Amino acid sequence: MQSLKNRLRIPPQSLVADLLLSLLATAGLYYVNIMPALVEGLKTGLNFTDAQAGMAGSANVYGAAVGAFCITLVLTRIRWRPTAFVLLLLLIGIDLSSMVVTSPHTMIGIRAMHGIAGGMLVGIAFSVIARTGRPERVFGMLLILQNGLGGLGVMLLTQWVPHFGTPILFMALIAISATTLLLLPLLDDYPRRETVDTGGASSKSTQWLPLILSMFGVFLFQFANMLLFAYIIGLAKHYSLNTDHAADIVGISAWIGSLGSLLVIIIATRPGRINILVTGLLLTALGMWMFHASGTMLWYAIANIATAITWAFVIPYLLGMCANFDATGRAAALGGFASKMGLATGPLIGGMMASDDHYALMINLATVAVIGCLLITLYPARLLDRAVNV
Repeated sequence: MQSLKNRLRIPPQSLVADLLLSLLATAGLYYVNIMPALVEGLKTGLNFTDAQAGMAGSANVYGAAVGAFCITLVLTRIRWRPTAFVLLLLLIGIDLSSMVVTSPHTMIGIRAMHGIAGGMLVGIAFSVIARTGRPERVFGMLLILQNGLGGLGVMLLTQWVPHFGTPILFMALIAISATTLLLLPLLDDYPRRETVDTGGASSKSTQWLPLILSMFGVFLFQFANMLLFAYIIGLAKHYSLNTDHAADIVGISAWIGSLGSLLVIIIATRPGRINILVTGLLLTALGMWMFHASGTMLWYAIANIATAITWAFVIPYLLGMCANFDATGRAAALGGFASKMGLATGPLIGGMMASDDHYALMINLATVAVIGCLLITLYPARLLDRAVNV
């Protein structure tokens, strides 16, 4: 029986294994990839206000941040596969319950519970990814998968909600969770590995200062992206663009953005993390700034494509940096916690700005946050580059 089980499992160093690990992480956080459709769907399908829809999205991701943090406390004491199995079942149950909810306050509460379970699942997935010894490559694969599924979801769900109602949003989430549940037994066990020695401390210890800086960089980067992304359809409305065309552009941009993640897989960290971050983050800031020209569909499309590519390129390196500062996988899970805090705070602040039609201020704030991310991640990037060159 054990021999049969081993034969059925995917080789841990293969691209197929990377894809399955990426799917495991996607299952807990797919609602982020379809956030524009989720926010717009709650507004059009259930008549939620901008603030209420944004709060539901934020509650989902804040719950995920709580779940990601909680799982770091027990990662070394749990069996990751059975725990992931239970969490996937819980996600499916909560999404089924969400299909019949119509009250904004109830929706906010139930999505917060969904977020906690999803955050724990993503924390487990990130900890396993950290044990592969090549986290940047797996995170790159993760972004390719999320951009592909997210782009498709935004394009289709935005158009389907007026016809099928908000339950179609949660059916999409259930489909991802159910698929992951069926494929979970194919993953290998992934034993723990040692931390990269960045000098001075034991290779088995947590490098706290560079880890904290890396986490804060992840927070700022995800905050900046979700600040705009959650209201990207609203931004199109603000500039009097056709929303159906805008949704298509957002979806296609997500697909094109996968090129950024593909580049991560191809070049890995060979150019050096500092060179990668300086280039990627400056281009991201420029892409954010270009949204000021969204009065025409062409510039709206260019800004969406530019930021989709750079986001998919940069975030695997930021998360990979976190994963390299601890041997247990907890640092990767903490990086996921920081990511979710940023992803949750973006829609929350964005909802306040969108309600007052302050889209120009939203664009400026996102641009400044990206520049801040660059400044604080230079030190941990330098440490990892130096460790490789020693």
